[in-house]
Amino acid sequence: MKAFLMSMLVLFSSNALADEVSLDHALPEYSVVYDDKRDPFKDAVAAIALAQATNRNILIEIGGNWCTWCHKMDAFLEKNPDIYQQLHNNFVVLKVNVSDSNENEAFMQSLPPVLGYPHMYVSSASGKMLLSKDTAELQQDGAYSAVQWQQFLTQWQVSDKAQIAEAK
Repeated sequence: MKAFLMSMLVLFSSNALADEVSLDHALPEYSVVYDDKRDPFKDAVAAIALAQATNRNILIEIGGNWCTWCHKMDAFLEKNPDIYQQLHNNFVVLKVNVSDSNENEAFMQSLPPVLGYPHMYVSSASGKMLLSKDTAELQQDGAYSAVQWQQFLTQWQVSDKAQIAEAK
C-alpha cells in the first residue's frame, strides 16, 4: 500500500498531467472499460487529479473482460441508474485490468492482496488508501444488492469530516 501511494505521489508531483482528463460530464475511458493496454499508473495520476479537482474519493476497480462477476456488476449498475449516478457523482472510478495478457504486476504489488474479482479499493484524492473491499460483500442471495451498494457508496463518499481530517 505504501508503494502505491509513493508511486502515485512521485508520478503526480512530476507533473505528468499533460493527459489530464477534461472535467466535463463525460467519463474518462479508464472509468468505463478494462483495457489491458492502458497504463494504470498513468491512469491513476489522471484519476487523482480529477478527484482533487472535483472533491471526490477514488474507487479503484480491479477486474477484466474475462471476469463474469465484473460483467454482472456492470449489468447491475446499468439496471440501477440511480446507483450508477451516485457512484460516478461521488467517486472517480479507475478500472484496472488484470488478465493473462497483462497482469499489471507492478501496480498490483503496490496494493493489498486481492482475494477475488472484481475487487475494489477506495482511496482519498490525496492517494491515501481508505478501504480494500471484496465485492461479494455487496451481494445478497447471489446477486448485487441495491441496498448494500447504496450503503457502501454513502459510507465511503467524501464527507465534511473526511475533508477536515484530510486537511490535517
